[in-house]
Amino acid sequence: MKVTITEWNAVATWRWDIPEDDVCGICQVHFDGTCPSCKYPGDDCSLLSGKCGHNFHMVSPSSSRVSVPSPNLPLQHCIMEWIKQDSARGQCPMCRQPFEWVDQANEAGTSPAE
Repeated sequence: MKVTITEWNAVATWRWDIPEDDVCGICQVHFDGTCPSCKYPGDDCSLLSGKCGHNFHMVSPSSSRVSVPSPNLPLQHCIMEWIKQDSARGQCPMCRQPFEWVDQANEAGTSPAE
């Protein structure tokens, strides 16, 4: 018996690698959605993880052509709106620790061979 495939429709889905019930601590929107500044989820409205373990909406450095998060970005997302406020004092809005982001490029990579 010979079978010929005439058409194939692929379907894919994605999600962030975080707990399913986790929401942005600032706008309270699930991360599968977008922050109030964006229309579509994904790279243009990505997540920024703090070293304290909290996640927030953040413009993707690759999509905005910047190498690190900056309060001077043309499109502001939740965490940058928070950090640029004087009352924030550079602290995480959830735990009030000094906010430092996780370098996700180094975290996702493998450790160098010794």
